Amino acid sequence: MPSSTVLAVLLAMTLLAFVLGRRRSLARSGARFHSLPTYYGSYVAIWCAFPALAVFCLWQLAEPGFIRSQVIASLPAEVLALPEAELGLLYNDIRNLVEGNFVTAEPSEEVVAAAARYESLSRISDLGLALTVLLLGTATLGWAFRRVNPAFRARNRVEKTMQRLLMVASTVAIFTTIGIFFSVLFEAFRFFQQVSPLEFMFGLSWSPQTAIRPDQIGSSGAFGAVPLFAGTLLISGIAMVVAVPVGLMSAIYLSEYANRRVRAVAKPMLEVLAGIPTVVYGYFAALTVGPLLRQFGEGFGLDVSSESALGAGLVMGIMIIPFVSSLSDDVINAVPQELRDGSFGLGATRSETIRKVVLPAALPGIVSSVLLAASRAIGETMIVVMAAGLAANLTANPFEAVTTVTVQIVTLLVGDQEFDSAKTLAAFALGLLLFLTTLLLNIVALGVVRRYREQYE
Repeated sequence: MPSSTVLAVLLAMTLLAFVLGRRRSLARSGARFHSLPTYYGSYVAIWCAFPALAVFCLWQLAEPGFIRSQVIASLPAEVLALPEAELGLLYNDIRNLVEGNFVTAEPSEEVVAAAARYESLSRISDLGLALTVLLLGTATLGWAFRRVNPAFRARNRVEKTMQRLLMVASTVAIFTTIGIFFSVLFEAFRFFQQVSPLEFMFGLSWSPQTAIRPDQIGSSGAFGAVPLFAGTLLISGIAMVVAVPVGLMSAIYLSEYANRRVRAVAKPMLEVLAGIPTVVYGYFAALTVGPLLRQFGEGFGLDVSSESALGAGLVMGIMIIPFVSSLSDDVINAVPQELRDGSFGLGATRSETIRKVVLPAALPGIVSSVLLAASRAIGETMIVVMAAGLAANLTANPFEAVTTVTVQIVTLLVGDQEFDSAKTLAAFALGLLLFLTTLLLNIVALGVVRRYREQYE
């Protein structure tokens, strides 16, 4: 039985468990139950689903390694003597033969026999998984169903289970972040063993072309990251100059001045901008905004490149307007009406109330929206590739072509370069510095939020 079918059957059993538990609490007429019927149904459903789902996940994690070890163990002794890398390639051939993707003319007898062994073990594993999960789900369903009685405190058990589930979810999120950081840190450390950290952080030339062969020419191997971060700050700064004023003013108008009819139309239209794919923005920047800026610059005698930081920044700013406007609108609407009424009672005008009362009270949320928009701008790749190019120029001129950190990370991780080369490992060093930069922005924003929140709590 396929894994998807097992999950579908388990889901159906969980729904059935909820119905049975709820009905059992309703069937005993005259009995005063401790909790509402929904809690009893939820209790039975939780016990039906969670143990079986845990076994399902553990089985899925252990199955590939177990099947691989059994299949490789069944190979002849002369094949087992091969290096580990060649055994890995042979195992890939076995899997490709099972899946119908074998590309060579004729597989060897060892591969055919191992593929039959693989198929047999897969069928046995799928059958064992289905029986184990369904039997366990049925057993725990029956056990939990029998515990439904008037004195049983189902609400306390369900709420405690959900509290633990939320705690596990938050813990997973924290450890995932830590894992990502240390994985990037480990690879970045390997890069800094080959390239000096001072050269990387303060070098003014970026040309990560390293030689694959000793006789290869045209490989400079310059890893100065300053042009990349300068280009990232330039494009992100232009985007924020566009997005923050427009987004914030839009939020103020929609929340403080616009009537319901205008708000009902304008707010969804602004949020549509957030749903447009970034590649569409890239096409718009490359085919429309870039040529327009070039023609406009020629009219004033300016040399504007067809791929410029200004074009990418303007389009990126349009893209992140909803991140500022929508969130700022929500936090401005969350400001208590009593603050506005008190300001009006003291004789302040509407604009004075907005500037001196509403905006300071909503500043923590506004800072959060601006930070989210800045993170979105720093991490954007597609618009920069299509509108600003790949040239790592160290310049503050918005009319010239530049590139960003994220674009170079993508560029470094494609191609035929070895994974342990300085060129490939440079992507992890760039990712580490980008991570630390974002962390610094978060720390600054939290300081601003904490300072103003203390004044208005």
